[in-house]
Amino acid sequence: MTTDKPLRADAQRNRDILIAKAREVFDAGDFFDLRFDDFAQLAGVGTGTLYRHFPTRQALAEAVYHGEVATLCDRARQLQATLPAAEALATFLRGMVDHIHAHEGLARTLATLMASSSGTMAEGSRALEQAVTDLVAAAVQDGTVRDDVNAGAVMMALHGIGAAHDRPNWRAEADDVITLMLDGLRRPPSAQAAIHTPSERKSARGANSGTASS
Repeated sequence: MTTDKPLRADAQRNRDILIAKAREVFDAGDFFDLRFDDFAQLAGVGTGTLYRHFPTRQALAEAVYHGEVATLCDRARQLQATLPAAEALATFLRGMVDHIHAHEGLARTLATLMASSSGTMAEGSRALEQAVTDLVAAAVQDGTVRDDVNAGAVMMALHGIGAAHDRPNWRAEADDVITLMLDGLRRPPSAQAAIHTPSERKSARGANSGTASS
């Protein structure tokens, strides 16, 4: 199995600059108004440098997409490491709405450019779903989230929120959908208390058995 050769520091810096500039242009919605060669000038690098790193618009778009997915997955891991499980899940989901709202142009541009890159999109979706799966599993484990709903349902809700971005009251409605989803995922307090009931019943049966045999 072969791996990509690590880039020299200057080459990596140029690549990062190109990706950052492309992200800015995507977010502003100006991508389709530019020639591909214009990205080199905007990033302050030569045209040859642009084509060495990204031979096509598609290659540049895929790099931006991978960067967005990595940022979101890193955010999920950070929240899981620093917050109680249920709070980490809620913060991540509300943060997704914030991210979509703040970067509408980026989302639209990537959706258009990546429409023909089903493999790359599927890879990114799997990575994001795994991050959500880990958040949900942690909340299930500590008893704050029900265990009969998987992360796929959460991802469907997030996809629906993103697809409905043209609605006039999108932001408020998106926040409401997240609230509804979190309410639906939450394990009722009575069920949380019942988590320990089976072991308590087992102990009680053991005590009763000992009493009966004496």
